Amino acid sequence: MPFAAALSNRPSLTAAIEDVCQQINQSLNSTVPDLACVFVSHHYASRFEEIADQLQSALKAKTLLGCTGDSIVGGSQECEDEPAISVWCAELPGATLTTFQLTFEQTPDGPLCSGLPDDLGEHLSQTRAVLLLGEPYSSFPQSVIDMLADELPGIPVVGGMASGGGPGENRLFLYDQLVDSGAIGVVIRGGPRVKTIVSQGCRPIGTTFVVTRADRNIIYELGGVSPLERLQTLYPELPPRDQKLVENGVHLGVVMNEYQESFHRGDFLIVNVHGADRSTGALSTGGLMRVGQTVQFHIRDADTADEDLRHLLENAGPSKAPHRGALLFSCNGRGSRMFPVLNHDATAIQKAFGPLPLAGLFAQGELGPVGNKNYIHGFTASIVLFEHD
Repeated sequence: MPFAAALSNRPSLTAAIEDVCQQINQSLNSTVPDLACVFVSHHYASRFEEIADQLQSALKAKTLLGCTGDSIVGGSQECEDEPAISVWCAELPGATLTTFQLTFEQTPDGPLCSGLPDDLGEHLSQTRAVLLLGEPYSSFPQSVIDMLADELPGIPVVGGMASGGGPGENRLFLYDQLVDSGAIGVVIRGGPRVKTIVSQGCRPIGTTFVVTRADRNIIYELGGVSPLERLQTLYPELPPRDQKLVENGVHLGVVMNEYQESFHRGDFLIVNVHGADRSTGALSTGGLMRVGQTVQFHIRDADTADEDLRHLLENAGPSKAPHRGALLFSCNGRGSRMFPVLNHDATAIQKAFGPLPLAGLFAQGELGPVGNKNYIHGFTASIVLFEHD
């Protein structure tokens, strides 16, 4: 099952497109790919309108989608602060690909999303995944996730938000068209199996607590005691390094499956702690909280993020069917902004499963499942692995 990926750093867009198309055609023996994914840095911003058309003409892909990015991933490289275009192509025998383009409207009842395919619920057992790319300033990915949860329960929604530009500067690519707002995606039915890995880069500290009083995103009590008091009790028990990480910012992990006997790394959805009210001891979080949820404090740094990713990659393989290709949607706060070495996430994936055709970008929000539910994340590495049937 042919997969191919190509990366070019040539400053000339024409030369870069020629470069990646030549590499792809050689790898696929000029076979027309069923799916092409394209990721482009903002160094080519003056010629964004030409990219999709030129790639579609050269590759003749049956389905092409992509977006612009702050940093671009190809192979084992993460290209930061330099021109880069990365193209990933696949033949997917037996697969049916249904593309869509979404528009969003803000209403008194919240954001309204339109453009999803009418037949989403059909052939649910054959649906592998939904790949979704969005423009961050004109789309509401959570509304899409909520709609897909109703239509495609248990199906992973993976991808990310375009990055690297301010309002009006990011772009999406769909076939030979340039899209400047909303979101685009493809529903993958049949064909190779798809596996997802979401590394949230956090490590639990202390013990778990049950939320005993909360209102929307504010937690007032954990096990009958204010969360700030719980944290102040935990702090002196931590080693100096962990104390420093708590001072830099603490996170909260929300257990995804309350029926487990014990909880470990990967069992939590990580939400940010935005602030504390010292008069009440309440914590403001980045998610809706409810009484009865089990939570645990978490911390994050480069070592923890490295450990978390490698742990999840090791637990994801080996599989009965070898991995043949992968897409990576890493937070634009990772890379050299987080790790002391370059190419961290891409190298880790290649070391675990490679050599693999790999492409992706540093996103302004990453999509992927934790447990059986899909979320939009921050500071994560969301990975899509395609297996051989």
